[in-house]
Amino acid sequence: MTAPAIWLVAGMALLVAEVLIPGVFMMWLGIAALGTGALLQWQDMEFAWQVLAFALLAAIALGIGVRIRPARPHATLNTKEAGLLNRSARVIVAGTHDIRVRVGDTDWTARLAHNVPQAIVGAELKVVGVDGTTLIVG
Repeated sequence: MTAPAIWLVAGMALLVAEVLIPGVFMMWLGIAALGTGALLQWQDMEFAWQVLAFALLAAIALGIGVRIRPARPHATLNTKEAGLLNRSARVIVAGTHDIRVRVGDTDWTARLAHNVPQAIVGAELKVVGVDGTTLIVG
C-alpha cells in the first residue's frame, strides 16, 4: 500500500469512527488525514514531512471547527436560579430585616430588592435573584 493510500484510508476510518462514536473531534482529524493523502498524491514526501503536514492540517481543521461551532446557550439546568427566578413568592414574615417568603411549599429567607421599600405579610412578590440561600424578591 502506498503512503497516500494509507493516509486516505486512515482519514476514512476516522470519519467512520466519528459517525460511530460522536463527539465532533475525529472528523477534523479525518479531514486532515484525507488532506495529507491528497497532498501526497501531488507531492512525494518523507514520513517526517507527512506527519508535519498532517499536524498542520489538523491544527487548521480543528481551528475551523472551533470557529464554526455554534455557541452554547447559558446552561440553567440544575442551577440554583433555574427553578426560582420569576416565581411567585408570598411574604409570610415581614420585619425590618427578617423577611421570609413561601415559594411553592418551601419557606425561604429573603431580602427585598432595592426598588421595594417594604414588605407586607400576604403580599405576592416575584423572585428576582438568589444570593446563596437567600432569595431576593421584588
